[in-house]
Amino acid sequence: MKRIGAGLLALCLALGLLALPASAADSAAVQATVQALGIMEGDERGEMNLDANVTRAQFCKMMVAASAYRDTVDEEGGMSLFGDVRASHWAAEYVRVAVEQGWFQGYSDGTFRPEKTITAEEAAAALLRLLGYADSDLAGTYPNAQLSKFRALGLGDGIRVSRGQVVSRREAMYMFYNLMTAQTKSGGVYATTLGYTLTAGGELDYAAIVEKDLSGPYTKSPGEAVQLPFSAAAVYRNGEAASLPEIDTYDIYYYNENLRTVYAYSSRVTGTYTAASPSTMSPSSVTVAGISYEVSTAAAAYKLSAMGTFSVGDQVTLLMGMDGTVADVIAAAENDQITYGVVVGSSQHSYTDESGAVQTSSTVRVACTDGVVREYETAGTYKNGAMVSVSYAGSQSGVRSLSGRSLSGRVSADGTEIGEYAFADGVQILDADQYGGYRRIYPSRLAGYTLKSGDVRWYATDSDGRITHMILDDATGDVQTYGVLTRVEEMVSGMTIVGQYSYVQNGQSGSIMGSTVYNVSTGGARFLYDDEGQLQGIRNLNRTTVTRLTASTAQSSGGTWKVAEDVQVYLRSGGTYSLVNVAAVDDLEQYSVTAYYDDLGYSAGGLVRVLVATAK
Repeated sequence: MKRIGAGLLALCLALGLLALPASAADSAAVQATVQALGIMEGDERGEMNLDANVTRAQFCKMMVAASAYRDTVDEEGGMSLFGDVRASHWAAEYVRVAVEQGWFQGYSDGTFRPEKTITAEEAAAALLRLLGYADSDLAGTYPNAQLSKFRALGLGDGIRVSRGQVVSRREAMYMFYNLMTAQTKSGGVYATTLGYTLTAGGELDYAAIVEKDLSGPYTKSPGEAVQLPFSAAAVYRNGEAASLPEIDTYDIYYYNENLRTVYAYSSRVTGTYTAASPSTMSPSSVTVAGISYEVSTAAAAYKLSAMGTFSVGDQVTLLMGMDGTVADVIAAAENDQITYGVVVGSSQHSYTDESGAVQTSSTVRVACTDGVVREYETAGTYKNGAMVSVSYAGSQSGVRSLSGRSLSGRVSADGTEIGEYAFADGVQILDADQYGGYRRIYPSRLAGYTLKSGDVRWYATDSDGRITHMILDDATGDVQTYGVLTRVEEMVSGMTIVGQYSYVQNGQSGSIMGSTVYNVSTGGARFLYDDEGQLQGIRNLNRTTVTRLTASTAQSSGGTWKVAEDVQVYLRSGGTYSLVNVAAVDDLEQYSVTAYYDDLGYSAGGLVRVLVATAK
């Protein structure tokens, strides 16, 4: 069963197509939906030619495509019902279905006149019959009764239709878009009779439409072209516009023939295959590099099974589909991609191989530049914070140390370049500190900031000189833990040193007591932890009284600060701190709000990490 993935979902969101009523949808959204439904298609160049008029034969084809008969027509073998629509006519079968179902009628002289342009009243009458309405169900006479019911059902939303008007492709496009959410005579929504999904608001779910007619997954094999039954009008790779030649070997791709669109994904996971569930006889999930993944295709399940290509203990590369599940598997040595990251831990790992023997190996946990921590076998020893690459192709094998490679410069306001270097599409940036903290960073997060040479520990470029991967040295402050110190007691007397601290972090309360004094006060604070979760330090954040507050900025008499996306917002009442959102406290006539921002030397810092509001 295919499921829509992040890339395709993001594309739908970007186009604004997930659920659009005809009254609110623009032409592009309506067009994309009708194309996805397979009702209308473009020419060989993908042009929809919306200003052209629609013939009776063309409207028959659209109606069949919008009906339960959409998969039953064979254009190669037609049946002649009219003297002017011979069996060899391209529309013969569409005309036959439309006439047999009572949607259309011929003329009294025994002709159908397929090339005659269709009028608004003819289109209205045909669509009403498709919805189950007979002429006897309408009040009045033809064509006024048909046009009146057509408008009452919303079939004309977004267009203007009048008696005698010739229907253009644009007007037909809106008619069929509106048809899907129109009420049938039996009282249901027409789209549901075809098996399409509606949103909670009763609108068409565009993502489900695209997915319903999605073919795949397919693997781009070495030396072979992408196999398509159409000339692609659009190609997306990892959610970005691309071309067919950009689909690389071992990419996983899908296509929607109605949209003439291809979706390709290059996500891979390489490491040791250590477990299968429920068993290696029929694995529905597998563990590779310390993480379990769902297996979504029969081909991948077979390759990972006891009868297939790979056994527990093998080095494999999982080829991931659009939904983040395993679509295919290859040997790790066939994978030419390299993984980069920072070591955040090490351990001994054991697994049982196919023979039942327990195998033990040394492993390192690597926070990869995509923000995921994976586990890799290694014969070497690496300290936490060490930069490494992981590769199993060619002469390279396993985990290798990375030498530092720094740069400096201002990141452009649109987040597309740093200094003289452009960021590649899908660039992976990891910010990490010496204590094992890490976070994936996107270029937009760095936009407008200037990074010093010490902020960038390492970077890689592609053949065009664009940065594809980059590792930062705690340049943003985003990797740290923030919260509010709600109670502080520090005592230093002779040989006695006692510190007692109560705090709230992300809505959770806690306390610390020990022989370490951090010289802090109540209010917003940064808490430093190592990779084992041991506290290394506490520092207060700067504070300012807010005079204007939005979801993205906090303004005071001292200036304006950006608000972190993961800002913690607390409503304080007495000694209780309740976690809320910014919108709950942005009315400064009702609340006094204090912003706590970091001023701790981060080149891309200075963000508000904590907001505390009290009712006036």
